[in-house]
Amino acid sequence: MSKRDYYEILGVTKTATEVEIKSAYRKLAIQHHPDKNPNDHTAEEKFKEAAEAYAVLSDTNKRAAYDRFGHSDANGQGFGGFDGQGFSNIEDIFDLFGFGDMFGGGGRSGGRRSSAQRGADLRYDLEISLEEAAHGKEEKLRIPRLEKCEECDGRGAEKGTEPETCITCQGSGQTRYQQGFF
Repeated sequence: MSKRDYYEILGVTKTATEVEIKSAYRKLAIQHHPDKNPNDHTAEEKFKEAAEAYAVLSDTNKRAAYDRFGHSDANGQGFGGFDGQGFSNIEDIFDLFGFGDMFGGGGRSGGRRSSAQRGADLRYDLEISLEEAAHGKEEKLRIPRLEKCEECDGRGAEKGTEPETCITCQGSGQTRYQQGFF
């Protein structure tokens, strides 16, 4: 497809974060989406170009290869046109546009990314009277939380050994079974 610089296509710098890349792609995808621009082949090409750039720059490994080798990856195969490979299924597309919870997902799944997931928020409900609030009542709270394991130092394996990646989920902590179209 395009031999233009992917960073230029998305309008971001080479030091752009994942959030900046995603934001830039979302703006372009919404602006040039074929459903918003029927029969506009230029908009369709720009949409495909942005999707191709996002598919490469949003994947840590592909981005590193692109930064190092340009449009030809280390194997000389290059980064082809938009073929949907950046998305493992329709949930990834919905997740990209902020509808990840629609299918009970809520975040990238499918093992495409190996970055750590955000933990749960801490919450503690404390009831006080209006008078206590007005006078600035102080209260000590004990909130249960997870702490690093002393035995393995938070690595998930005994001392002197290395953790093994699960062959079923590839370390994502989730498995996906797909039947039929969806």
